[in-house]
Amino acid sequence: MESYVKKLRDRKAIAAGTVKEADAQHKKGRLTARERVELLFDPDTFTEIDTLVLPRSETYLDGRASRYGDGVITGFGQVNGRHVYVASQNAGVMGGSLGEMHANKIVKAMRMALRDGYPFIAINDSGGARIQEGVDSLGGYARIFDANCEASGVIPQISVIMGPCAGGAVYSPALTDFIFMTDNSYMFITGPDVVKAVMNEEVSLDELGGGLVHSQESGVSHFLAKDDQQCLAQVRNLLSYLPSNSQNDPPYVPPVDDPNRRCPELEELVPTDRHKPYDVRQVIASVVDDGRFTEVHELWAQNMVIGFARLNGYVVGIVANQPMVLAGCIDIKASLKASRFIRLCDAYNVPIITLQDVPGFLPGTNQEYGGIIRNGARMIYAYSEATVPKLMVILRKSYGGAYCVMSSKGLRGDYLFAWPNAEIAVMGADGAVNILFRKQMQESADPEARRKELVDMYEERFNNPYVAAARGLIDDVIEPRDTRRALIRTLEVTLSKQERHVPKKHGVSPM
Repeated sequence: MESYVKKLRDRKAIAAGTVKEADAQHKKGRLTARERVELLFDPDTFTEIDTLVLPRSETYLDGRASRYGDGVITGFGQVNGRHVYVASQNAGVMGGSLGEMHANKIVKAMRMALRDGYPFIAINDSGGARIQEGVDSLGGYARIFDANCEASGVIPQISVIMGPCAGGAVYSPALTDFIFMTDNSYMFITGPDVVKAVMNEEVSLDELGGGLVHSQESGVSHFLAKDDQQCLAQVRNLLSYLPSNSQNDPPYVPPVDDPNRRCPELEELVPTDRHKPYDVRQVIASVVDDGRFTEVHELWAQNMVIGFARLNGYVVGIVANQPMVLAGCIDIKASLKASRFIRLCDAYNVPIITLQDVPGFLPGTNQEYGGIIRNGARMIYAYSEATVPKLMVILRKSYGGAYCVMSSKGLRGDYLFAWPNAEIAVMGADGAVNILFRKQMQESADPEARRKELVDMYEERFNNPYVAAARGLIDDVIEPRDTRRALIRTLEVTLSKQERHVPKKHGVSPM
């Protein structure tokens, strides 16, 4: 038996990799595939599967011997005490390139995660398709894409980019729920012109598709980290807000923060002057448990803020306008950002809290030509489709169509509150008076004084929360300091809501 055990250990030692490979990764500022797995999971909980898988051919075309594991580590373990499946590509084996058996290992782990109802994490560090295996590599990618689509909305899928991710490989991360990137990672669609530009130093990899580019410009990446260690800590934190699958509720954490705590600081944080900006993240921090807010897409479409927090221990998704950027207007990017997050929250049973301070959709030919009508409709569809609890607070401005699209009663918002300084109308008082009373102002002996008088009259009669409250379009007008308490009480009563849509195969969301 001793000889058999020695042979097994020798084979697994080959799969584990060499010191030379580890040194090569460390020189690039990256961890090895196995170090990443060990850092991701709780200590001594990881179980590897398919450790001894080999490529279909015994040797590569260049004569080098093939390696056990075929360049990817797959298995399962625990993160924060909850089971998770993983596939971590090993850049030390053929550059982490994907061949037939490499793909089969990933798909097998994904199917197991879907079968058992646990999240799946893909750690990407690969040169792309293995050219030596030709079309078998391409077929492998297609099988991975199909598994991504089948698992979508059933189990959380997270992609972690910790090196190159090029060509067809980028589409698997794009199909998952969240993408994490490090400063030392890249995603791009390759082509002869791109390769030539990089080789000629006409463009750097960072400019082409680095972590900052995709976190700030393209919106492909949801989280950006300085290195592997910080990135995996972020992944562990995100998982603390997500259920294992769509049939479970998100993890409840017994709260320390008082559910009846008042927030008097809100009355100072949000200026009553509609023209003065403020940081809505300070409002969020004031209201949620312990001020802890995990922002998603922090660097992209910053006029909309989204992310996860807790209220009295229950996970909630936050959607909020950001007056610090574009005055909180909704543009194409903000609509895409919010609508996808709303649908994701709905898929994983996360209640949605909307904090509204919006003067409307961003005007301009660039927005019209870019399809603001079509893209803005995505938010309508997302809010209407969502059956999780939907709570909303109007902090200040709520004008025009933007009022309608953000969790309004017409879109089946469950509980809607407004602060006493809220302005709910088709448009602001200044614009409305200019349209409605233009002739009266022109004929007045003192047009500016008459205009001010009309603006005051309009605000008193129309541009306040009490008209909406009188029509039942909001459920109550509350003091800002009572916001946390009002949200917690209505959240807890709506957690048991049961809502179903009419039977259909699926709707056709604006795309």
